[in-house]
Amino acid sequence: MFAGSFPLEDSSGQAQAAAFPDRPIRLIVPFPPGGSNDVLGRYIGIKLTDRLGQQMVIDNRGGASGIIGADLAAQATPDGHTLLMVSTSWVMNAAVRQLPYNVEKSFDPVATVALAPNSIVVYPGWGVNSVKELVARARAKPGSVFYALPGGIATFNHFGGELFKKVAKVDLVMVPYKGGGPAMTDVMAGQIPMMFSSLTQVLPHVRSGRLKVIAVGAAKRSAVVPDVPTVIESGFPGYEMYVWWGIVAPHGVPGPALNKLRNEINLVLQDPETKKRLLTDAAEPFSTTPAEMRKLVREDLKKWRDVAATAGIKVQ
Repeated sequence: MFAGSFPLEDSSGQAQAAAFPDRPIRLIVPFPPGGSNDVLGRYIGIKLTDRLGQQMVIDNRGGASGIIGADLAAQATPDGHTLLMVSTSWVMNAAVRQLPYNVEKSFDPVATVALAPNSIVVYPGWGVNSVKELVARARAKPGSVFYALPGGIATFNHFGGELFKKVAKVDLVMVPYKGGGPAMTDVMAGQIPMMFSSLTQVLPHVRSGRLKVIAVGAAKRSAVVPDVPTVIESGFPGYEMYVWWGIVAPHGVPGPALNKLRNEINLVLQDPETKKRLLTDAAEPFSTTPAEMRKLVREDLKKWRDVAATAGIKVQ
């Protein structure tokens, strides 16, 4: 976890910050209502409305795997009154697609918000209770183990499967689904034996016993499933995969406005109510400095480009 310190502003900067915002702020969520980006964006929006004294308006602009909304934000006036909710998929798009914007140059970091690990879940009746058992089964008959893939090619779940194939040296076969709901339904029914997913998405079904999580893709165990080992613990170093969420602004927003937004968001993340809310969904607050967020994007971009090259993932 990053721990950032933020510079003090001079008197002119403080005056500019005091005058900001002077009207409602639009937070573009580049996905339809109901997903994790939308739910988290609305929660942060409510908290910032209270803190800033101006309405945070959630603008859902779904389509093209988040590209339509991101492009709209990139072209907005850089005055701090238009922001973009981003997540890991924002970087993954850049790893495999030609985009009308540049994730490193077209945006300025405002703040990271939360972090949740990937997980490997299986049908409880499959008879696989650990990563080593999964790998043994996959190596015994290469190409015989199928996994459900919500959302299709070049998604977070797809990269989760391909990274595992790379570090475990196994051949798994993906079965694409239109969304997480249909994919989980078939795994819970035993039609497909396993899937890779954020722990946040599958947690309700893990708690009900309809899915079994055999490992989390984090550096340390998750507090919500403390008895479940990490993939690294299970003997496969290199499998560290998180979905993270953050907020960015179109490039060129004045520093005082960015600093005010960042400081207020970090105060929201320090609120015990926020920590409790995130933990319920297997996530945790994630605060970084602007330099750390830029480094995160840069390193993620390289990581997913390497995974995409190994797996032959390319989307036109």
